[in-house]
Amino acid sequence: MTIDENLLVLLLALLLDRIAGDPQWLWSRMPHPVVMFGAAISYAERQLNPASLTGSQRRMNGIAAILALLLLAVAAGFVFNRFFALFGPVGILLETGLVAIFLAQKSLADHVAAVAVALRHEGLAGGRAAVSRIVGRDPETLDEPAVCRAAIESLAENFSDGVVAPALWYAVFGLPGLFAYKMLNTADSMIGHKSEKYIDFGWAAARLDDVANWPAARLSILLIAAGAWIRRGTSAGREAIRVAMRDGALHRSPNSGRPEAAMAGALNVQLAGPRIYGGVIVREPMINDAGRDVATSGDIEDGVSVFYASCMVLAGVTFGLFLCFL
Repeated sequence: MTIDENLLVLLLALLLDRIAGDPQWLWSRMPHPVVMFGAAISYAERQLNPASLTGSQRRMNGIAAILALLLLAVAAGFVFNRFFALFGPVGILLETGLVAIFLAQKSLADHVAAVAVALRHEGLAGGRAAVSRIVGRDPETLDEPAVCRAAIESLAENFSDGVVAPALWYAVFGLPGLFAYKMLNTADSMIGHKSEKYIDFGWAAARLDDVANWPAARLSILLIAAGAWIRRGTSAGREAIRVAMRDGALHRSPNSGRPEAAMAGALNVQLAGPRIYGGVIVREPMINDAGRDVATSGDIEDGVSVFYASCMVLAGVTFGLFLCFL
C-alpha cells in the first residue's frame, strides 16, 4: 500500500476501534493475534533460555530470538498485505479490521473507567480488583488514592504504546511495521523485566522496545496536551506540556514518564512515586510534585475524557495527513 492508503486505513481503523473496541464474542471463539505472538515468544523462551546457560549465553540467545521473531512478524505482515491487495477496495476494509484489532482505544478506556466505577460501588476492595487487571503492582498495598493514580498512569502509558505507537508504525511501514512493533511490545511485556530469569534473555527485547516507543512517547505529550486543552481548557494544555518537559525523565522508563507526566499536568495530580511490584519497593520521585497529592475516582474519569479527546486529535491529524498525501 502507498502512504495515503495506509493513512486511510489507519483513519478507518481508529474510528472502528473507537466504536467497537475488542469484541469479546469474537475473541472467545478464536485466538487474538497478540495471543499468537505471545505463544511464539513463549516457545522461543522455552527453547533458548534454559537455566543451565550462563548470563552471556542467555543474552546472545535473547538477541537471536527477538531478531527471528521480528523477521517472522515482518514476513507475516507482507503476506497479509499482499493477500488483501488481491481484493481491491474490499481488501482495504479487511485491512482496516485487522489494524483496528491492534489498537486499544475503547478497551483501554473501558478497563480504566471500570476502576472508578468499582471504587464508587464496591469500595476499596472493588477498586483494587479492577486495577489489578491493568497494572502489575501489588493491589493489596494500594489505598484509594494509589488505586486512582495507578489507573491514570496505566491510561497515559498505554495511550502511548497501545494507540499512538501502533498507529505510527502502521502509518509509516504498513502491516509489516505494525506486526513487528506488536511482536516487540509483547516480547517486552513478557520477557523484558529484570527478574533473574529474564534479565539477560529479555535484554535485547527491552532495549529495542525502548527505541521503538521513543517517537510515540514524545508525540503522546502533544496529543495529551491537545486533549487537555479541548476538555479542560488552555491552562491544562499548557500544564501538560510544561510538566512533561520538566518531569518526563523522572520515570525509570525512558518513555513511560512522558505521557504520564503530561497526564499529571493535565489533571493537576501527582503520579508515580514509590510503589511495590512483586513484594519489591520501587522508589521513584513523584511526577508533578506540586500537583494534588490525593487522586480520586473523578480524576480517573477526567483522565478518560482527556484520553478520548487525545484519540480524537490523533484521528484528526491522520485525516489531515491523508488529505495532504492525496
